Amino acid sequence: IAAAREGRRIPFDELVTFCREAIDGAAEVVLVEGVGGAFVPLDEAHTVADWIAALDIPALVVAGSYLGTLSHTVATVEAMQGRGLTIAGLVVSESAQAPMTLGETVAALERLLPGLAIHALPRLARGGGAPLWQVAPDLTGVLPV
Repeated sequence: IAAAREGRRIPFDELVTFCREAIDGAAEVVLVEGVGGAFVPLDEAHTVADWIAALDIPALVVAGSYLGTLSHTVATVEAMQGRGLTIAGLVVSESAQAPMTLGETVAALERLLPGLAIHALPRLARGGGAPLWQVAPDLTGVLPV
């Protein structure tokens, strides 16, 4: 929709080819970042979920800890799985002014999505605090190498 507003389009086949070449030519793990959610439309016929399926790669779902995240996250994961997509794991990124603690959100999602690897990412303080590499969850067991 954003591309269309600018009079542009996302050439889906070219996008898939570009990503596939990057993945196939990489010596290490390549992360392909989506654009706002699994079911965001990329063009008239394709969503981010279609992009993931075309690349045949596992997805790492990232969710916030905002009000409504439990429903949004469970619905997204189950819809992706219903399309046959592999979910490698879930990262819950702590939202500002979240109604529950990050730990409570993760615990609730663990109950609602049993068997899925779920990791907490605490919110970083502006202008200081621990660097991301010190507080980020260890995803080495989640991401394929």
